[in-house]
Amino acid sequence: AALPLALQVRLVMKAHSFIRENVPRVLSSVKDKSGTVPIPRISQYLYFLFAPTLIYRDNYPRNPTIRWGYVATKFAQVLGSLFYAYYIFVRLCIPQFRNSSQETFNLRGLVLCIFNSILPGVLILFLVFFAFLHCWLNAFAEMLRFADRMFYK
Repeated sequence: AALPLALQVRLVMKAHSFIRENVPRVLSSVKDKSGTVPIPRISQYLYFLFAPTLIYRDNYPRNPTIRWGYVATKFAQVLGSLFYAYYIFVRLCIPQFRNSSQETFNLRGLVLCIFNSILPGVLILFLVFFAFLHCWLNAFAEMLRFADRMFYK
């Protein structure tokens, strides 16, 4: 349920950015009664939907080539992160709750289960953030030749 909600929020933010950038241009060209209305092409909008940015522009800086080795490395890191998160979950989280399901309920046992799962849960959260925000988005940025990710260089 959280992933579809996150995707919907991302699409709403991208739609807001697209409308906020284009409506003033269209309205000013209509007000000036100029012959051409600057409507973006569908290809520009589709590129914006997949680009790792929330700010719409008609054109983004682009790299000349795609480094396929870099893309493969990032996807391998995503898979490695997911397998490691699965390993942590199976080895450290599930045994805590499996043992508690066989006992009668008490507050002390519940608190111990939760506290014993905090550190593995935080580690899994860091792995998921690394896998998605760093590896996945950088792999797609490279495949789209999106050069704006080098902003701070």
